Amino acid sequence: MGEKTKSFIYWCCIHLYNMKQKIVKEVIHYPQLDTVLMVEEFIKENGGEYKKRSLWEHLPKKMMYQTFCVIFDYLSASNKIAVDKEGKVCWIWNPVLVQKLLNRPELKWR
Repeated sequence: MGEKTKSFIYWCCIHLYNMKQKIVKEVIHYPQLDTVLMVEEFIKENGGEYKKRSLWEHLPKKMMYQTFCVIFDYLSASNKIAVDKEGKVCWIWNPVLVQKLLNRPELKWR
């Protein structure tokens, strides 16, 4: 294994560790499933219109901001949402496309 490969592997491990540390926080209130689904649906319908705080303010049901942040961090870490350079939140998860790509033989992992 070359020196560049080792450096890259170490960098990946450190990056993953740091991501885990950002996600693992002391949470006072974990959201219920219906609340998570409500936030997901709202982002799907209104993707690209709101920034994080504004999105929280426009949700159909009110919730604590900390609870919203837990949901937001989960959706971001699971690559279901993305934030553009202007700070607007957009839904990016597309399971149909993922399944099509997984079924393509030329994209199989060896």
